[in-house]
Amino acid sequence: MGLLGHGEEFASDPRLANIAKADTIPWYRKPNLRLLYLILIPCALGVEMTSGYDSSMMNGLQAVPAWDKYFDSPKGSRLGLYNAIYSLGALLAIPFVPYASDRLGRRKTIFMASIVMIIGAVLQGCSQNYSMFMFSRWLLGFGIPFAIVNASSLLGELGYAKERPILTSVFNASWFVGSIVAAGTTYGTFAMTTTWSWRIPSLLQAFPSTLQIVFMWFCPESPRWLISKDRHEEALAILQKYHSEGIDGDEFVRLEYAQIRTTIALELENAKKFQWADVLRDAPMRRRFFLAGVIGFFTQWSGNGLISFYMKIILEQIGINNPRTIQKVILSYTCWGFINGLPIALIAPRFPRRRMFLLCTFGMLTVYTVWTICSARREITGANSAAIAVVVFIFVYSPIYNLGWNAMTYTYLVEIFPFQQRAKGIAFEQLTVRLANFFNTYVNPIALDAISWKYYIVYCIWMLVEITTVYVFFPETHNRTLEELSFMFEGEDVQRRVERVVEKEVRFAEEVGVPNTGIELVQREVLAEVGGKEERVEERGKGV
Repeated sequence: MGLLGHGEEFASDPRLANIAKADTIPWYRKPNLRLLYLILIPCALGVEMTSGYDSSMMNGLQAVPAWDKYFDSPKGSRLGLYNAIYSLGALLAIPFVPYASDRLGRRKTIFMASIVMIIGAVLQGCSQNYSMFMFSRWLLGFGIPFAIVNASSLLGELGYAKERPILTSVFNASWFVGSIVAAGTTYGTFAMTTTWSWRIPSLLQAFPSTLQIVFMWFCPESPRWLISKDRHEEALAILQKYHSEGIDGDEFVRLEYAQIRTTIALELENAKKFQWADVLRDAPMRRRFFLAGVIGFFTQWSGNGLISFYMKIILEQIGINNPRTIQKVILSYTCWGFINGLPIALIAPRFPRRRMFLLCTFGMLTVYTVWTICSARREITGANSAAIAVVVFIFVYSPIYNLGWNAMTYTYLVEIFPFQQRAKGIAFEQLTVRLANFFNTYVNPIALDAISWKYYIVYCIWMLVEITTVYVFFPETHNRTLEELSFMFEGEDVQRRVERVVEKEVRFAEEVGVPNTGIELVQREVLAEVGGKEERVEERGKGV
């Protein structure tokens, strides 16, 4: 544990979380908050629809005869490259994501990424040859990390504390909406003999990004980003409008605003000194980025890539060869993913994070073990019952995977990173996602062709690594607000000093009637506290 930082984690004063927990007014009876959540559906949740659409579309197009013929029946490494190029585009984009997020804010970055993805989808639908199709997929991949990092952050930073974990959990569940649309579209067009059988699904990939461009004008910016840019009045107005409608709403906003200002003031000082080398040098940051990295790999190397991209090959290896039947299985599996994924996304955040991750990894190991045995029996004996069992366990896999790596990924990432490093942290997770996905999409068809069901054994062994990593290294973050978790790895002493500054801010707001809006003063107080000094900051009233 020494290599990765503290063995213990400390969460700050839980008063804010307790106020939210005691608020019995549901979100749908708060007019402003209800409107905010409705706007976030197309603006933020819609981003993952693009990812889901792409995976399912490329899965389905392999069973579309006109696409297969137009691109000369790609197999093995060539087929892998069709899917992997999407991840390659994302890999090249990721170094720029944190800087765009910090400079432009959440809204503008999502808007910009949506324009890029619309151009990519149009080029994909109009492709005339292999090179044009590959470039369009690279462009789609280049745009998606900007949108994912900022949409997941926006959900966590705008959501009310009580619903925030559910919002970030549902973010990944919206993947299935895009996936279902793509599976249904390819099923509806696959029998067409013209190139429109694959051009129509390709063009429709622009739809979720179009929604973001249309509705983003009505979506507020992250109040945390606004505070980091010294736009305090705007941030406070957003918090008052959307977070003060519950029981003790004014007190909640006052304390939330003080916590955000205080933590961001300290984060800004740290951010000025931050270099990427600190990911290795600084123990708390090293642990955060380690967690982000392994989460990225685990979300893609848990066997889900085989199902998402190469269901056709899996089914053909157990004797299911009819294109219509394959399309039906793909569509059915996609719908089943949504049917179980959405309720799980709503329920899983109510439970401790570690428990969900461990339940997920143990369950996946069990499913893959049985799946591997049944696949071997099918190849050895040719028994149809073994083939049916494989299909059954493919469907059983879906809710188990969704318990952890789908429902909890962005909820957990948003919680373990403080605001100033959140975009960097999620971008790093996306880097490992795309590296893992590039490997998966390129290597999986080659391995399946070469060693068939024996390739599943690799995943069974890897899931033992996942179980061990989660058990040893994953801290618990359940039932805390983002600011209460901001310095969870820095130690109790830092937490307590920050709390004292928050107390001063709250008292000042109560005495004067409005919060202090000068971040420089807060920074001075934070630095004085964290440095162990008791100097009194004069000029307290200058920012009023």
